[in-house]
Amino acid sequence: MKSITYGELSFQEVCEKIKDYIDMDLQCTYVISIGTDSQNFSGLTKMVSVITLVRKSKGGIFFYDIKRLKIINDLRHKIFVETQYSLELAAKVMAYIQKKEIRAALEVHVDIGEGGDTKYLVKEIAGWVGALGFKCCIKPESYASTGIADKLSKKGSRVGCV
Repeated sequence: MKSITYGELSFQEVCEKIKDYIDMDLQCTYVISIGTDSQNFSGLTKMVSVITLVRKSKGGIFFYDIKRLKIINDLRHKIFVETQYSLELAAKVMAYIQKKEIRAALEVHVDIGEGGDTKYLVKEIAGWVGALGFKCCIKPESYASTGIADKLSKKGSRVGCV
């Protein structure tokens, strides 16, 4: 994974940074949000997954990972792949925070909403995420996917750019 602040990190190092950040102020409320967005470029799909840690009313940090996949043109398929990546990452983060007894809410942010081309997917995707025990956030609350991951997925005109 990568961080604008810390550079290249292993998943374990990301988890340790999350723990360190929370340990700096144990009186605050924390939310860990995981989301994925993608864009198609030059015959490939650039998939960006993000882990954000928000210290309520006092800022936060984020980490991201970029994957390059065979192009996904079907919107429904693309949303399912994005959600799958987010759920896999969320499960790993959940295992870590439970093991370390970290007090933070965990949300999965999905790039869908009640308006627009993805409205027909809301019940299905939200049901999937909820069935796995995660809170599902959709537009406009899904800032990890619709804000951070979206911006990083669009950055650069080629899939190889970050």
